[in-house]
Amino acid sequence: MNITAENVWVMVSAALALLMTPALGLFYSGMTRAKASLNMIMMSFISAGIVGAVWILWGYSMISGKSVLGIFGNPFSSFGSADLVGSTDLIKLGFSATFAIVTVALISGAIADRAKFTSWVIFVPIWITLVYCPLAFMVWGGGLLSPGGAISSVFGQVIDFAGGTVVEISSGAAAFVLALILGKRHGFGKDPNHRPHNLPFIMLGAGLLWFGWFGFNAGAATTAAQAGLIWVNTLVAPAGAMLSWLLTEKIRHGHPTSLGAASGVVAGLVAITPACANIAPSAALGLGLLAGAACAVFVDLKHKFGFDDSLDVVGVHLGGGLVGTLALGFVALPVNGKGGGLFYGGGLQQLVAQIVAILVTLAVSGIMTAIIALVIHKTVGFRVSHEAELAGVDLSEHAETAYEFGGMARSHFNALPHVHLPVAAAAVRVPAQAAAAVELQREKQADPA
Repeated sequence: MNITAENVWVMVSAALALLMTPALGLFYSGMTRAKASLNMIMMSFISAGIVGAVWILWGYSMISGKSVLGIFGNPFSSFGSADLVGSTDLIKLGFSATFAIVTVALISGAIADRAKFTSWVIFVPIWITLVYCPLAFMVWGGGLLSPGGAISSVFGQVIDFAGGTVVEISSGAAAFVLALILGKRHGFGKDPNHRPHNLPFIMLGAGLLWFGWFGFNAGAATTAAQAGLIWVNTLVAPAGAMLSWLLTEKIRHGHPTSLGAASGVVAGLVAITPACANIAPSAALGLGLLAGAACAVFVDLKHKFGFDDSLDVVGVHLGGGLVGTLALGFVALPVNGKGGGLFYGGGLQQLVAQIVAILVTLAVSGIMTAIIALVIHKTVGFRVSHEAELAGVDLSEHAETAYEFGGMARSHFNALPHVHLPVAAAAVRVPAQAAAAVELQREKQADPA
């Protein structure tokens, strides 16, 4: 077999990065209510299925093909990817696909408990095509923000090694827009049952995300020295963020929590993503400490400003992405003695480049997401009915429940049709309307207003 160490490294990294999407589903599943936990996992899994198909058809061409106005690559340059057979470009295709998959899956956490699954299925390929692919091309594929691009030639070259703008800020901005369009969950800020239902799932999901993130960040390393720097930075930034998040919780609320530990790890991973190859380990630790404390505060802004970011996508991914991307303007290492951030004598140029890239990303993701989501919302509808939400989107959207307390797990398609379930197990078979009525009565009792 004629295969290089680089080929193996990228393929292994791609496998690690792909694991991040089911890990995200597990993380999100634990954070939501029990009656929406399967739906959250499904939104991540279906993202992998849809983007996997889109990527070999036109997605990879749009981030690597001949430039169209510096905004995206020609989608027909390698349509279907047949012309890539026999080349190592398929390795690059596979690795880049995992980034697109997890990016769109991240958005789903902002609309937990209330989105139509079919509408999400429509949203995913359109968003990948009109938002993710153009941003990836602009930053990494030779577009406006790439070296020599029209914007970078004027404002300086943005540093975004693994996706602070393309992945984190774009998904966070999209999450914010979707949260506004779909509106608040019933009982948001009042119903105590909106708390996470399975903290061990959250911890396990966060651990698997951290594991997969080593491939996500380090897969594009070009030397062993660079890979080592990325690996260490991907270790210490989440460590610092977890510690500072827990300390912030202790000071503000009196208790460090397991949810805070898991969220802190993710905040640190988000912040180090754009900077992993361009800052020293000590700076990575400082960045993690900053990101953990900042994101712990950011997640509470949804209550202050009244938008329902169900699973803190905006607070962690948009907030952490902004912190990490801006930090490069201060602590980026010089390259061959030139450039670098403010703290290394590089002046304001790098900070200006980072700010411009952030503004472009916010504009592209925010505007295009609003257009896509509003069209879906005004046609097929993006939000489930009040009754379906109260009954639970697992039941209304998938005809399944994650848990059967006192009985067997239930699916609409019963694998054991001749088994007579006990009365307790049959209880979940009540129509959605009846379940919604019970839930509505419980809400009125908890909050008469």
